[in-house]
Amino acid sequence: MSLLLSSVVVVASLFSGAAAINNGLAITPPMGWNNWNAFGCDVSENLLLTTSTQISSLGLREVGYDYVVLDDCWQDPKGRDKHGKLQPDLAKFPNGLKPISDQLHSQNFKFGMYSSAGEMTCARFEGSLDHEVDDANSFADFGVDMLKYDSCYHMGRVGTPSVSFNRFKTMSDALKATGKNILLNLCNWGEDLVHTWGMSISNSWRITGDIYDSFSRPDDLCACNTLEPGAVNCVAPGTHCSVLFILNKVAPFADRSIPGGWSDLDMLEVGQGGMTDEEYKAHFALWAALKSPLFLGNDLRDMPASALTIINNPAIIALSQDPHGRSVTRVRRDTEGIAKDEWGMGETHVWAGHLQNGDEAVILLNAGGEDIEMSVRLAEIFIPYGPGGSAPHVKYDWAIHDLWAHRMPQETAEALLAAKEVEDRVDILKKANWYNATELPYAKGLAKEDARLFGEKIGIAEAGGVLKADVKSHAARVFRLRRVKKEGDNFNAKSIARKGEERDEL
Repeated sequence: MSLLLSSVVVVASLFSGAAAINNGLAITPPMGWNNWNAFGCDVSENLLLTTSTQISSLGLREVGYDYVVLDDCWQDPKGRDKHGKLQPDLAKFPNGLKPISDQLHSQNFKFGMYSSAGEMTCARFEGSLDHEVDDANSFADFGVDMLKYDSCYHMGRVGTPSVSFNRFKTMSDALKATGKNILLNLCNWGEDLVHTWGMSISNSWRITGDIYDSFSRPDDLCACNTLEPGAVNCVAPGTHCSVLFILNKVAPFADRSIPGGWSDLDMLEVGQGGMTDEEYKAHFALWAALKSPLFLGNDLRDMPASALTIINNPAIIALSQDPHGRSVTRVRRDTEGIAKDEWGMGETHVWAGHLQNGDEAVILLNAGGEDIEMSVRLAEIFIPYGPGGSAPHVKYDWAIHDLWAHRMPQETAEALLAAKEVEDRVDILKKANWYNATELPYAKGLAKEDARLFGEKIGIAEAGGVLKADVKSHAARVFRLRRVKKEGDNFNAKSIARKGEERDEL
């Protein structure tokens, strides 16, 4: 085979997997709610159905949150029945699971459930290891649309990428064989380099130990927090991983997500109460821009208005649901001269990434202990398209749009939460002219230049110049840069971005 032909074969092989698992699901990162962070094992039929009603009446389904996911502890504590089938705990789910699924579907929600690729789940109920076919058929019978598939008690079937791949592939194949198209979310905490193979068999894959409600505090239960940022693999990733730890963990492979397959940074902690408003804003915006699945983890029936005004911001969600389907990547991390916070952490990040319409998302994160002015040159922002300022983007002025500028007013959110009738909440949302993605999907809204998705213009970054912003401690400024066109130019940002991605893939 000639060298030229060999190169063509390699390129064809690389691009043949560009659609990930290619089951038509999760073309943009999935969004919804999961009970685990707020409720753990305290689950019930009433919890799921009252929460789904709240999601709908607060307008959260209309901005994209359409999965309702039942996590661990739903199983009968006595184990499998005489036929080897999993059974729900009838004390928690007296009518079984299929009626819940039917009711959620009637409300235009999708139903998610949980199991583990182990002999037990993480809460020590029956796991699915070596029962994959039976359990996949049960999930299909329950009307499940998504399976969160954990990795506890795996009987030692871990330690190399191939061993973990084969263990999870068994369930992937079993779900496919049911004939029902079920989204598979792997949860092996980043072990065995899942970011290199997860997309072959699943629609999303966890890349770190479990999150907890802290912005930067290290914890020994997040066993990998002692590793240097950038370390890709570790043993026993654990729990109690901070927002900052997870960001540093994903940074070396933030570009691995593609439509249909997403790196999962774990569920959201917004509204739980352990972080400040600015920390929650940064957490939410970075999860969105990094294309993590966005699963709310708080009690939506009892939350502060400030939390609602974070999770329902359509200009931030539009970064997640952008049809280009590429994550922001970190173009700079600084630790020298940055004031430490109360946990001894101090660093700043610049994250940037291309969007479908040629815009650029830019996030300035201050994870230090003091408010500072941050700056970044356009040459750095656009470095994926040419180092040393050679990217053609650098020759243009860029309008700076603040994506938190039109956050829902506090009083509007308070009125929404206080309203007793669904009709009253609908009226409040209509008067606020709040974005409705079920009527105008994000792809169409972006194409139509819907102002609600673009924040507010606050300035210009001049050609060859610098983007500057004051950033509070433990906060992020989130911008959408929009190229200021020159008369007669033929600049094609989309084409240039695609060429940059081809270089990355090759």
